[in-house]
Amino acid sequence: MSTAYDHRRLGRELGLFDTDPLIGAGLPYWLPDGATVRHALEEYVRAAERAAGYRHVYSPVLGKRELYEISGHWSHYSDDMFPPMDMGGEQLVLRPSLCPHHALIYRSRSHSHRELPLRMAELGGMYRSELSGVLGGLSRVRAVQLNDAHIFCTLDQVEEEAHGALEMIRRAYRALGIAPARYRLSLPGAGGKYIAAPELWRRATALLTGVLERSGLPYEAVEGEAAFYGPKVDVQVVDGAGRESTLSTVQVDFHQPERFALHYVGADGAKHRPVMVHRSVIGSVERAVAHLVEQHGGAFPAWLAPTQLVLLPVSAGEMANAGELAARCAELGLRAEVAGPERGSLGARIREARLVPYQAVIGAREAAADHVALRLRDGRRLEPRSAVDVVARIRARVDDHSVDLWESAVPAGEL
Repeated sequence: MSTAYDHRRLGRELGLFDTDPLIGAGLPYWLPDGATVRHALEEYVRAAERAAGYRHVYSPVLGKRELYEISGHWSHYSDDMFPPMDMGGEQLVLRPSLCPHHALIYRSRSHSHRELPLRMAELGGMYRSELSGVLGGLSRVRAVQLNDAHIFCTLDQVEEEAHGALEMIRRAYRALGIAPARYRLSLPGAGGKYIAAPELWRRATALLTGVLERSGLPYEAVEGEAAFYGPKVDVQVVDGAGRESTLSTVQVDFHQPERFALHYVGADGAKHRPVMVHRSVIGSVERAVAHLVEQHGGAFPAWLAPTQLVLLPVSAGEMANAGELAARCAELGLRAEVAGPERGSLGARIREARLVPYQAVIGAREAAADHVALRLRDGRRLEPRSAVDVVARIRARVDDHSVDLWESAVPAGEL
């Protein structure tokens, strides 16, 4: 892989994440700037889910082996699971998936048809027993933080819910400044790793095909890439080395509602089986950040950037103004940093902050007028203007999750 696109090198150089042999292979830790990116990404997803009617839950990362025997993971997926731990006569397993826990949360209460669709979301940990030879940076790890959600709905609601999930994914990609390489309809292949339920597979495949066609998205049907319990729509991305991987997914599952005996009470007063739609907007946080690092080379969209605005006082005389402006930014929730003259010449400090979206130069004239001369990461320079106006505009673009740093056309005379 070309080191120019390698998130492992960039992540360490930018101070985003690292590893230690005492922690273990495939178990990276996040440094402060990386944790900031991760937090911003997670909060974006949570806010988008709340706006779409999802309710958030927490569930434990451990479960009894029996849980995964019921779900089918033990018989179809145990090669990718860590060995059970014997605890007081019970066998506990680090979970490889969140869906069995969410099925039990749904089952813990009775539900009326009036409550459906019930959208349940969690940013939760799960674990994969990956072989050491395939581990790498953030893209292939053993401890995964998954953006996961499960929608429990009637058969008539499946298409609308799956379509809504695809729209959430498309909006997230625009905000992240990434583009899918292709959409894949992942179908079962030969072999015994899939549940034997031909009619359920047929129904689920027909529903997802209808969703893709309704969305007008070009897609390829590929055998052998389905989940063991059902088909899925996978949103594929390509890294700098040309390697393809799945970032986001939408799945239709008739299997687990049946295995866990899930039901809702219909308008007729009888019990009916819900359908379970699995949906992940950004997949694992680790893989999403790995792709973003390689996609942007560390020059993240402003809303994701560890430092959004760097304040550059020309001399020590402007340090007080820079400090006051940094405090104002903090009050507004912007991540600002003062890079004073003790860190070198103005040119050196500008070069050092080349990945920061906004650079505000404060000279003697700017300080006297409470102005800043704003430089954008893309090379544009604006004439000095009110610091209050600059901060408000940056805050608005961050709130909009815009990938554009400023208006597309800067008024004449301001370049």
